[in-house]
Amino acid sequence: MAPHEPAASAPVDFALDLTPHETLRRAHMMEALGPDWNPVEVLLGEEAAYDLLYSGLDPEQQQIHDTLVAAGILPARGDHRATP
Repeated sequence: MAPHEPAASAPVDFALDLTPHETLRRAHMMEALGPDWNPVEVLLGEEAAYDLLYSGLDPEQQQIHDTLVAAGILPARGDHRATP
């Protein structure tokens, strides 16, 4: 080895415990959501919004929707068609 080349070092095990940080982050998140946050209500609202978004599609839009569901881009729901 030439004098100007750095010596190769052996690999070093490195571990970082993010548990305390993750616990603090989750506590702050729950505090920000507040005591009135209702996860079931939020999910039901998302389902209703999804139904509204994909309701009343014309045949071409329905075909595109079906293609996106088949490709796994949109989730399959109910009878695998957009809401009429």
